[in-house]
Amino acid sequence: MAIDREILIGMFRVMVRTRCLEERSAKEYRDGHIPGNIHLAIGQEAIAAGVGAALRSDDYLLTQHRAHGHALAKGVTPERLMAEFYGKRNGCCMGRVGPLHIGDADLNYFGGQGIVGSQVPIATGVALSAKMRGTDQVTLCHLGEGTTNTGRFHTAINLASIWNLPVVYLIENNMWAYGVCASHSANIENLSDRAIAYGIPGMTVDGNDAISVYEAVSKAVARARTGEGPSIVECKTLRLDGHYSADTQVYRDKTELEEGWKREPIKRFREQLIATGVLTEKEADQINQEALAEMDRAVKFAEESPFPDFKEALGDFYTDEVKK
Repeated sequence: MAIDREILIGMFRVMVRTRCLEERSAKEYRDGHIPGNIHLAIGQEAIAAGVGAALRSDDYLLTQHRAHGHALAKGVTPERLMAEFYGKRNGCCMGRVGPLHIGDADLNYFGGQGIVGSQVPIATGVALSAKMRGTDQVTLCHLGEGTTNTGRFHTAINLASIWNLPVVYLIENNMWAYGVCASHSANIENLSDRAIAYGIPGMTVDGNDAISVYEAVSKAVARARTGEGPSIVECKTLRLDGHYSADTQVYRDKTELEEGWKREPIKRFREQLIATGVLTEKEADQINQEALAEMDRAVKFAEESPFPDFKEALGDFYTDEVKK
C-alpha cells in the first residue's frame, strides 16, 4: 500500500521522540529524580509509531507497563509524561502512578495496567461499549508475549470473537517476559497462530519495521471498524534494555543484544526514508535535535511542577454521578 509522506515522517518523529524520552528518563532515574522503577521500550519504537499512525484520535488504546511510546503516539505530551514520572501534580495522572501505569482518559488512552494481562479483558469491555453505543470506534490493546499464556487472554479474546467486537489485540513479542524467553513458554513459532482457536484472523509481522506494523494494524483496524470483528497482530521485536531499570539481565546472552542493536528500528527506518527521498540527512538530524530539545523542556516542566497535596490521594476514585 502507498503511504503518504506525512505519515512516514510522523512515524519517524514518534520513534525518535520515544527513544529520546526513554534515554532521558533513564538518566533522570539514575540521577535520583524519578522514584520507583521505570520500564523502557528501547528497541520497540516502531510498534508504537505504526499503531499510532493507524488509529483515529477517537479510537481507544490500552497498553501494558512498557508504554511511554504508546502514550506519545496517542498524543500525551512529554511534559505531562515527565511530570508524572517525577510524581508531580501536573503529570497526566496527577503524579499518582509514576512511569508505570500512565494514562489519559481525555485522549481515550486508558494506559498501562497493574496486573499482567489485565488490559485484555478491559479492552474487550471497552470495545463492547463502543458496539453497544453504535459508534465506529476501534479499541487497540497492546500486550506482551507473556500475557498470551494467561487465562484472561484466552477468555477475553474468546468473548470478543463471540460478540464480534471492534478490537485489535497487538502482541509486542520482545522475546522476554522478564527473564523467561518466549521460546521457553510457548511451543509455536508465531503467537498469532492462536487466533485460529477463536475463529479470527491472526498475522505476524516484523516489529522493527514501522511500515509493516502500520500496514498490518491498518488492515486489522479497518476490519474492526466495518463490523468484521477482532484480530490478533503479533509484532516480533527485541527488548534492548532490561525488564526494568535495575535489571542486570544475567539471563541474556550478550551476543543477542549485539545482534539486536544491528537491527534496531530507528536507524533502519531513517536509512529507508533517506534512500527513498522522503527525508534528507539534514531533515532527519533536525527531527532528532527537536526531540532532544523537547525532552529538555519536559524535564524543566517536571522540575517546576508542584507535588500533589496528600488530600488529593483518593480523588477521582468515586463519583456521585451515575449515567443511565
